[in-house]
Amino acid sequence: MQFGIFSVGDVTMDPTTGRTPSEAERIQAMVTIAQKAEEVGLDVFATGEHHNPPFVPSSPTTMLGYVAAKTDRIILSTATTLITTNDPVKIAEDFAMLQHLAGGRVDLMMGRGNTGPVYPWFGKDIRDGIPLAIENYHLLHRLWREDVVDWEGKYRTPLQGFTSTPRPLDGVAPFVWHGSIRSPEIAEQAAYYGDGFFANNIFWPKHHFQRLIRLYRQRYEHYGHGSADQAIVGLGGQVFMRKNSQDAIKEFRPYFDNAPVYGHGPSLEDFMEQTPLTVGSPQEVIDKTLSFREYFGDYQRQLFLMDHAGLPLKTVLEQLDLLGEEVVPVLRKEFDALRPAHVPDGPTHASLVAARAAADENDEKKDEVTA
Repeated sequence: MQFGIFSVGDVTMDPTTGRTPSEAERIQAMVTIAQKAEEVGLDVFATGEHHNPPFVPSSPTTMLGYVAAKTDRIILSTATTLITTNDPVKIAEDFAMLQHLAGGRVDLMMGRGNTGPVYPWFGKDIRDGIPLAIENYHLLHRLWREDVVDWEGKYRTPLQGFTSTPRPLDGVAPFVWHGSIRSPEIAEQAAYYGDGFFANNIFWPKHHFQRLIRLYRQRYEHYGHGSADQAIVGLGGQVFMRKNSQDAIKEFRPYFDNAPVYGHGPSLEDFMEQTPLTVGSPQEVIDKTLSFREYFGDYQRQLFLMDHAGLPLKTVLEQLDLLGEEVVPVLRKEFDALRPAHVPDGPTHASLVAARAAADENDEKKDEVTA
């Protein structure tokens, strides 16, 4: 089981002080947070991709490449890579380069984003969102697996004899998650390729995501990648902790009420009731997170959103200390004890290389038998 954090990179005023960090401060804070995540024993740091205020992470591979140089172990990922508005050729090359620089500590999450105007900014039409996601990923998938690609589609110019460089590290493409909060087509796409499906369930009630994950699992099995319970699932979450739950609620409430993502909407109590948001003690975070398995089955990756809504860096680092020292060790032990032996752990570059080697060995044995 992999545990980590994801950042949307918002530049938001601290409602308790009235101070807004500069873009430079926010970018540097994200780097510090990624380093802290590794220090406290987390497995993954992921950054979003946004091209509009109040967000700063418009170039995830630049951010992750810099973080790669300052870390040794943590997996570097994206909370969204815009498969609809980015050129698949550029994605293929950027993330293969990052793979090499980070020694394989890289995966990424495909998504369509949550900002409608981004489509025309990059010359696309939002009405083509789903077809763009499907066609662009089909090309990306081939670019990482075929040395020479001929391609003709609807949404970009054809390719003739094209080779994406550099080639993926060790001949193994970065693992891909397909993120969605509402689209069964994306769950189907993830299942078709045998990729991971990340349900960013931080906004809506759990029964909505139960349906999406159930569909993904059923179709994963249908396409022959393994049994439904072996499908690779990731979940989002949001937490804010203090030793005393009432202190946590009192401190976090002004940040929740003014957050750019969900502020001025449901009450904090309603949001905690209906979504994974947990504001309370470390034990309450443990209890609620463990309950996710009851609703969604065994899963491989749990990411928490912790650095948003204007929370000062000092507070975020304190939260990471609590997460790494008091929460994740318990969750890791409990989830690993509950997971059946046939259900895989979270994917890593090493596990993908090993799987590739095993598949090649099986193919060689089949050829020997045939001969």
